[in-house]
Amino acid sequence: MTEINKLQTTGGHEVALTGARGFLGWHAKVALRESNTFAREIPVGTNFDLKSATNAVTGVSRLIHIAGVNRATDNEVQDGNVLFAKQIAEALRNSESPPSVIAYANSSQAGNGTVYGEAKAKAGDILASVASELDLKYVDLRLPNLFGEHGRPFYNAVTATFSHLLARGEAPTVEHDKQLTLLHAQNAADLLTGAASEESQSALEIKETVSGLLSRLTGFADIYQTGEIPDITNRFDRDLFNTYRSFTFDSLTPISLARHADNRGAFFEIIRSHGGSGQSSFSTTVPGITRGDHFHRRKVERFTVLAGQATIAMRRLFTEEVHTFEVTGDTPMAIDMPTMWAHKITNTGDDLLYTSFWTNDIFDPVNPDTIAERV
Repeated sequence: MTEINKLQTTGGHEVALTGARGFLGWHAKVALRESNTFAREIPVGTNFDLKSATNAVTGVSRLIHIAGVNRATDNEVQDGNVLFAKQIAEALRNSESPPSVIAYANSSQAGNGTVYGEAKAKAGDILASVASELDLKYVDLRLPNLFGEHGRPFYNAVTATFSHLLARGEAPTVEHDKQLTLLHAQNAADLLTGAASEESQSALEIKETVSGLLSRLTGFADIYQTGEIPDITNRFDRDLFNTYRSFTFDSLTPISLARHADNRGAFFEIIRSHGGSGQSSFSTTVPGITRGDHFHRRKVERFTVLAGQATIAMRRLFTEEVHTFEVTGDTPMAIDMPTMWAHKITNTGDDLLYTSFWTNDIFDPVNPDTIAERV
């Protein structure tokens, strides 16, 4: 697996970011959160303000330009992408202390003769020109088909559409099969932030056909609906499974576990994994104490209360709604933590709380994938 260079995004930095409210922008903010890097958001288009944008790009270490237009009329696609780049270039020229790096979320379609491809290429030319003029480093990332948690079905990518339909119990079909080049949005975010090198992009990308993608997702859906974990040994399957899970939160949280009891006591299964590594742990928690208040970018984690009473709370990053679940060992249930959601468990009973924790990976103290975040 490609190593991520933590040294390039050490805590306390600030970056400027366009497109922060979109799919990739959200993933970029999550990635920045891990390194305690704050994103100054820059509105573009009709909401652009030169003074505010100039202030946003002044004194930051990097500008990440994600904002673009891809679903509109030909003129809107052409004019919108070029306008956004011109606005950013104007802010950079207006700044007394611009960032040393401009990272552009370009497209692998750039220059392919389509309206969108030509618009992305022209926007890139504008950014490259201002970078040369101001002696800034320009990073032109030609991103392929992105997939990831909380994509918008029927809009962002076919992965989101398939996942949405499968989570609803529907059966998607493939109308036009072809090979795709896929990149998880968190990997794209690491490339944009500099946590992953430009040279690592090809190693992070995966080739898969549309039919092969659907087959993988269908397999995940069949296994996960029983509460079991599919084989997510390789990073692509892990990221794809986490993407699918993000569409099942309402229907599969929590997961009821069958409890068998007789005069000897009680028994229930906690988890069935179909392959790969994993780590199980167990904790006791005294009344009133909370564990957690963190999130994971890629880790699959399951909480199961064995005995006692608790409240499990979780919140999707950069939102305010908190979901809570009252759990007890008398009625066992498993709750899987969605990636990029802050979560915690609190002992709300009068006795010791006994909890089992399972993760798909073995804890690595160098790259723990456990980032502090209050629910």
